[in-house]
Amino acid sequence: MTRACPKSCLCTERSGLVVVQCASRNLEDIPSDLPRDTVSLLLSSNHITKIPSQAFKELPRLQELDLSRNAIESVDAGAFQGISESLRVLDLSHNHLRGVPKEAFARLHAKISLANNPWHCECTLQEVLRELQLDPETINEVSCHTSVQEEYSGKPVIQVLDSGINFCNFHHKTTDVAMFVTMFGWFTMVIAYVIYYVRHNQEDARRHLEYLKSLPSSSQISKDFDTISTVL
Repeated sequence: MTRACPKSCLCTERSGLVVVQCASRNLEDIPSDLPRDTVSLLLSSNHITKIPSQAFKELPRLQELDLSRNAIESVDAGAFQGISESLRVLDLSHNHLRGVPKEAFARLHAKISLANNPWHCECTLQEVLRELQLDPETINEVSCHTSVQEEYSGKPVIQVLDSGINFCNFHHKTTDVAMFVTMFGWFTMVIAYVIYYVRHNQEDARRHLEYLKSLPSSSQISKDFDTISTVL
């Protein structure tokens, strides 16, 4: 081994290949001091909540990665950077994942298990799943916990997608409606301002006209001047 085994794990070596057993060790983070020759990393049944970027970059020979039964809520875009070519099995089942960035699984050739997560079915998840090699034994356990279209909540994601549903179309429609509502709001504000401006100016014009009417006319001023001259 090129590195010592993490204190919380058990490492076994066979023909120069290392299996690291870290299951059920109350871990909250992925160990950083793993042997470089690790081919199998078992991290199931811990309390890990996040897979950070380049978490396994020092494990170029890693083939099996078990992260099932944790509390993982997020996966960084570069989480599996450095092991995309070597990894053959990835287990993320029984976690708290609602979605993942499209870049997270880029170039992965592994068989992936995503079962029993509270997935939110929408456009990004649809695009991610269509690029993956999902584990056929658990594929029907990848279900929509919630969805942008409520009628699909509780149904297997693959079943929904195979029926011809396209969450991306719904996403675009929702975006178009949002843009229309926003533009309508701005248009309403502009119209309201124009109406206020016109009414305000009409009121000023009316007041000015009333003021002009209250002023003595030139003929009245002339008569007053003649009267004053006669008196004098």
